[in-house]
Amino acid sequence: MGQVNGLVVEAGDVHWLRADVALAAAARRQAAQLSRRLGFPEDRVARVELCVTEMATNLLKHAHDGSLALRVVRTAGRAAVECLSLDSGPGIRDLPRALVDGTSTAGSLGIGLGAIGRLADAHGLHSLHGRGTVVLARFWDEGPAPAPGPVGAGGLTRPISGEQMCGDTWAVRAAGDHGPGALLLMMCDGLGHGPLAARAAERAAGAFRDSARTSPVDVLQEVHQQLRGTRGAAVAVALIDVAARRVRLSGSGNVTSVVVTAEARHGLPSMPGIVGVQMGRPRVFESAFPPGACLVMHTDGLSDRWRPADFPGLFAQDPVVTAAQILNQAAVRRDDAGVVVASHGQR
Repeated sequence: MGQVNGLVVEAGDVHWLRADVALAAAARRQAAQLSRRLGFPEDRVARVELCVTEMATNLLKHAHDGSLALRVVRTAGRAAVECLSLDSGPGIRDLPRALVDGTSTAGSLGIGLGAIGRLADAHGLHSLHGRGTVVLARFWDEGPAPAPGPVGAGGLTRPISGEQMCGDTWAVRAAGDHGPGALLLMMCDGLGHGPLAARAAERAAGAFRDSARTSPVDVLQEVHQQLRGTRGAAVAVALIDVAARRVRLSGSGNVTSVVVTAEARHGLPSMPGIVGVQMGRPRVFESAFPPGACLVMHTDGLSDRWRPADFPGLFAQDPVVTAAQILNQAAVRRDDAGVVVASHGQR
């Protein structure tokens, strides 16, 4: 991870492209720009362009509605272009058949899914029949992909329609003084939306990034101090202690935090208040975090009524796929939306 408490991954800028007749061309332009920004050679740029073209073609030909999300992610001194396709259905009935190149039946995706898996350094796919599909393709800047740690993490944000800036953000950093693999996560929802909410969120991310503390209460209090003078935010900070198989969380405001296991969903509440404006005395809530568990933290731009049983097979996926599908299905309010997921024993 580099330094003991170094940044692992954070939200960054996400370029959202809605499904319309110009989607493929717009996706190629954006993907090429991101790839060249990372210094990809031209043959690798072409692979990324081909991948997003296949994603766009699938959305336009087979999905009811959908979007592409393109971004640069940075972790462990490396960078990657990440491409996500999200749609609202009809889903894929036969996944193995859909992954055969050239397969396309009415009401299912198919063309190009096998090619996407071969083109990308890492890929993922999750589909809910009648409800929607998420496809992930990730292209690293050079060399093999970084080795995964015991807990993988990733997330996704999407601004309210009509806005370019998102007031929701998340970040993950190592907490090495709690043992190998320990992680600290933050989910932040700047009040309202637009530039002022985004300013509060970015200041919270900066405070989280710069903090040398690893206690959720201490980090939350530092974020509170840094957000003074802004409109404030709802913030939750969680520590995943791999050695102790525990997660500890402290939050203020309306952030939903849930530990999902094969048997149950266990909520970790946040206290009332507005970080940066008026925050009561923080409290810490704990839960077991055994191998196979996932921690899901999201803003109130997503409904909190989802159940793990609604997402068969999802929580064994790459955390980015898990985050994207939860956002895809639960972001029902007209608001900024943000979610971060940590998986103990990712694929």
